[in-house]
Amino acid sequence: MTLRQLRDSLTSVPFNTLLGMRLHRVHRDGITIDCTLRNDLRNGAGVAHGGIAAAMADAAVGGAIQRHFGGGRRITTVELKINYFLPVTEGRIFARSHLLRIGSTLCVGNVDLTDERGRAIGTAIVTYMFISPPAVRTSDLEPQASARVPSVVPSARCVTRPSRRT
Repeated sequence: MTLRQLRDSLTSVPFNTLLGMRLHRVHRDGITIDCTLRNDLRNGAGVAHGGIAAAMADAAVGGAIQRHFGGGRRITTVELKINYFLPVTEGRIFARSHLLRIGSTLCVGNVDLTDERGRAIGTAIVTYMFISPPAVRTSDLEPQASARVPSVVPSARCVTRPSRRT
């Protein structure tokens, strides 16, 4: 997945755009995104709303997974745990993800949340689930194996009953 594709993927989610999330840096094991604190992103105490950091943590792990798989897998969050250390009153917030475990059905990532002065403001752990199987390319199969690849069959059956006419 190219840098441009990763940026486009991040901003294709309207909520991320609403918050002003941007791709800041790409790492071997994750990504860093940032968001500038605006007045409309503050809570009643005048500091960054906790949902901002939570959404950023979620997006940072999701983006890292997308990058790892080249954007070819559909994923969804199944769990997010966040601890807040310090309130943010101004500037930018950074979310740096680290992919910890990539399994066949679940991926787990850790996120370091910092302010623009580099202070740790929180940490999160995010678990994603794959909601589609990996794409199978025929070039990855042995010559006769393509006939043995099962097709995807919906789990629910559709039964049509004849209508009664009166």
